[in-house]
Amino acid sequence: MSGFYFGGSESGGSHHSDTDDDNLPYPAPLPRSDFLKPNFSPAEYLSSLHNRHQTLEDLRSDLRARSQLLNRELLDLVNSNYQDFLTLGSSLHGGDEKVEEVRVGLLGFKREVEDVRKYVVERSKEVEGLVQEREEVRAQIFVGRQLLEYESQLGELEEKLLVGSKPKAAVDGDGDQAASDSEDLSDEEDTSLMPVAKLRRHAEQYLSTKQLEPLIGVDHPFPMAQQSRLLRCRNTMLLDLSAALKQTDHHTNYGQQRLLKIIGIYRDLNEEKEAIKNIKEHKS
Repeated sequence: MSGFYFGGSESGGSHHSDTDDDNLPYPAPLPRSDFLKPNFSPAEYLSSLHNRHQTLEDLRSDLRARSQLLNRELLDLVNSNYQDFLTLGSSLHGGDEKVEEVRVGLLGFKREVEDVRKYVVERSKEVEGLVQEREEVRAQIFVGRQLLEYESQLGELEEKLLVGSKPKAAVDGDGDQAASDSEDLSDEEDTSLMPVAKLRRHAEQYLSTKQLEPLIGVDHPFPMAQQSRLLRCRNTMLLDLSAALKQTDHHTNYGQQRLLKIIGIYRDLNEEKEAIKNIKEHKS
């Protein structure tokens, strides 16, 4: 191993004798404690040796010798305690019991977890069923309200048209119905004619009642049972419209405007053919 390494050319140091090089002090051995640090890093350790006056080959030789020394120490340690390593397994007592206790505890914990999982699944299905039941109840409540509205509008329409079993409008003629009629008549130039506004309101209420049927359900038994009542109301409205056409003089400006309004009501009821037939009969 060479001594301290000083930079410079070989020619500059050629006048020194080999005896002088051998008398130079060698670097101190690498401390063993440096390799025992918990956060030991080979790269950082090697970078910290830049002030060490030693050639790279000498450093490699030193580390290689240190590695061989550690291998011999490890081998000696194993050889000296070989018998103890062999008897280590037989010297342990009570380990099987501890392992069995842990295994039993784990099995019990597994069963508890499985019970909790089953309970959660059952509760989830129960909640799902309750939510579905709540939605069904809400749907039934909605249908019930539409049924009440359907019956109310249909009954009111029958009263206005004086059809059905209880024509209340004919009895209470001095109330709201009379006020409504006065408003209709105020829009007409000739109070002897049937009010067009009144006919339009009847048609609008009829159509509003029909629009409730899809909300209730086309197959619901209640709307299906009321079709005869609706048909009577529709026929009554068509008779009133026909009578209004006969009262209308289409030769005057007012009569033409009234005729257009009546035809519009026919169109809303999807009865254009009936309107054309009545107009032709009226002209003839």
